[in-house]
Amino acid sequence: MRSIWHDSNKIILMVVMGLLLLILGIIIFLPLIEILQKSFYAHAGSFVFLDNFIAYLREPRALSLIYNSLFISCVVTIIIVPIAFIFAYALMRSCLPFKPLFRYLALIPLLAPSLLPAISFVYLFGNQGMLKSWMGDGSIYGVWGIVLGECFYVFPHVLMILLSALSLSDARLYEAAQSMGANGVKKFFTITLPSVKYGLVSAVLVSFTLVITDFGVPKVIGGDFAVLATEIYKQVIGQQNFELGATVGVLLLIPSVITFIADGIVQKKQKSVLGAKFVLYKPKPSGLFDNIMLLFSSTVVGLLLMILSVSIFASFMKFWPYDLSLVLKHYDFNSMDGGGWDSYFNSIRLAFWSAFLGTILVFVTAYVVERGKVLSSLRSIIKFLALLPMAVPGLVLGLGYIFFFNNPQNPLHGIYQSMAILVACTIAHFFTTSYITAVTTIKQIDQEFDDVAESMGIAFYKTFFKVTVPIAIPSILEIGRYFFVNAMTTVSAVVFLYAPQTTLASVAVLNMDDAGDISSAAAMSSLIVATSVGVTLLFNFVSHYLVFATQKWRKS
Repeated sequence: MRSIWHDSNKIILMVVMGLLLLILGIIIFLPLIEILQKSFYAHAGSFVFLDNFIAYLREPRALSLIYNSLFISCVVTIIIVPIAFIFAYALMRSCLPFKPLFRYLALIPLLAPSLLPAISFVYLFGNQGMLKSWMGDGSIYGVWGIVLGECFYVFPHVLMILLSALSLSDARLYEAAQSMGANGVKKFFTITLPSVKYGLVSAVLVSFTLVITDFGVPKVIGGDFAVLATEIYKQVIGQQNFELGATVGVLLLIPSVITFIADGIVQKKQKSVLGAKFVLYKPKPSGLFDNIMLLFSSTVVGLLLMILSVSIFASFMKFWPYDLSLVLKHYDFNSMDGGGWDSYFNSIRLAFWSAFLGTILVFVTAYVVERGKVLSSLRSIIKFLALLPMAVPGLVLGLGYIFFFNNPQNPLHGIYQSMAILVACTIAHFFTTSYITAVTTIKQIDQEFDDVAESMGIAFYKTFFKVTVPIAIPSILEIGRYFFVNAMTTVSAVVFLYAPQTTLASVAVLNMDDAGDISSAAAMSSLIVATSVGVTLLFNFVSHYLVFATQKWRKS
C-alpha cells in the first residue's frame, strides 16, 4: 500500500514538473532563444553570426548610445544609493518618529508608471513649466531630465534592499565597541558598513540595471539624448527593423546578465548574522541625530510627494500653468489618442489575470523546487528558468515575444496581439521577484510537516493545500499584489505586444504624450496610481483579516 502511495506521489510530482517546465520554457526560455537567434541573421534570412554586432558597433551613433546609457546609469547610481542608504539608516538606526508613515510614503513611487516622474518634471521645468526660470539657458529635456526622473523611479527599489541589509545587526558588537571607547563614527565604519557591504553592492547593481534598461523616462523627457532602450523602440516601432532591434536588445541584455551574475556571487559570499546568541540592535534616542534624520527623511519624502502630486494636480487644471481652474476634461480619454477608457479597463483585466495566474504558477513552482523529492536535475532546470527573468530587460523580453509568437509556424501563434500574450509576458517579466518571495516563505515552514504527512501516507498535494498554503497566505497575497501593481504600471515589457483592442493604460500614457496630450497623460498616470494605492490597501486589509481570522497561532 505504501509503495502504491509513493509511486502515485512520484508520478503526480513528475507530471507537475513537466507542466512547469513546459510553461516556463514557453513564456521565458524560448522567446529569449528566438531573440538571440534573430540577432545572428541578416534581414534576408541568411546566417551572419556576429556581423550584425560588428557592423552596428562600428557606427559612431552606437558608441554614443552605449556611452549615454552607461553615463546615465552611473550618475543615477552615484546619486541615489547614498540618499537611499541615509534614508534606510534613519528608519532602522534612529528613533525617527512616524517610521511606518515615512516607510510607506517612500515606497509610493512603486505604484506609479515610470513615465509619471518624467511628466512631472516637464510640468515643472519644461518649456511652459512653472519653474522654467530655474533652468536658466538650459533645458530639462536631455541628460539631467533623465537623471532626475530615474532617481524618482529607482529610489524605492534601492531602499528596499538597504532596509533589508540594515534590519539585522547584533547589538553585542556595538556594546563591545562602546566598552572599548569607540565613538559613533568609529562604530559606523568598523561595524555598520562592513555588515551591510553586500547589501550595498546589491543596491548598486540593481540601480544600475534598472536605469540602463528603463524605457519610460528617456522616452518622455530624453529629448535628443538617446539611450539603448529608446533605440530599440525606435528601430522596432519606428523603422520596423527587427534584426537591428534584436542586435541592440542583446547588447542591452549583456550588462543585465553581468550584474545578475555579480549579484549572485555577492549573495553567496554573504554570511548569516542571525545566530543562537544574536541580540537585535535597538537604537537609543539621540536628540541631535534624530532631528537631523527627521529633517533629511522629511525632505526626501517631500520631494517624492511633490513630484507625484504635480502630475495629479495638473491633470485637474484647465491649462497648466496659466489657467489653474479645476476641470475634468483631461479624464475624457475617449476623445484623446491612446485607446480611451478601454485602455484602463484592459489594464485592470491584465492585472487581475496576471495576479491570479501568476501567483498560482509562482507558488507551485517554488513548492515543487523546494519540496519535490524527485528528479533533482529537472528541479534545477526549473529553478534556473524561474531566476532567468531577473536578468532580462522588459524591452528585450517583449521583443523576444514578437519573434516567437508572431511566427505563423508556431502552434501558439493564435495568442499574438491578444490579452493572453500580454498576461504571459507580464507574468514572465515579474516572475523572479515573486518566486524568491515564495521560496523564502516555504523555507520558513518546517520540512517536518511534509515528512510526517509522508510517513502517514498522505499525498503531498493534500499537505500543500491544507498546511503550506494556509500558513503562507500573507506571502501569497503579497505576491498577488506585486503582480497586480506591476501589471498596472509596466510599459517596457508590453509596448511591442498590444493591439488596438488591447491597448493598456500605461501604453496610453506613452501614446498621449507622443500626441502632445500631456495633461491627459498625467490624468491616466494619476488614475494608475490611484488604482494601485486602492488595490494595495485592499490586499493589506484582506491579508490582515485572514491572518486575524484564521491564523491566531501567529500571536502566541
